[in-house]
Amino acid sequence: MARQNEDGVILEFLHVGRYVRVSAIDTKTGTEVSIVGDPAQGEAALQRVAILKLHYVMNKNASDTATTGRDRLV
Repeated sequence: MARQNEDGVILEFLHVGRYVRVSAIDTKTGTEVSIVGDPAQGEAALQRVAILKLHYVMNKNASDTATTGRDRLV
């Protein structure tokens, strides 16, 4: 199931066996991250962790670009 939140992030939850894979994609930059978690944690907690990881990766990419002066593929 995929949906977009108010911050322009597409979230996808995929139940695989006894865990959930959550992907978060920023619609402006196309940056995508994934996490794997326990469904017992709840959808809101998994969503929060995925969005935190997305922000971390986007900030890291921005600082790498500022430092090296060129884009980097992760």
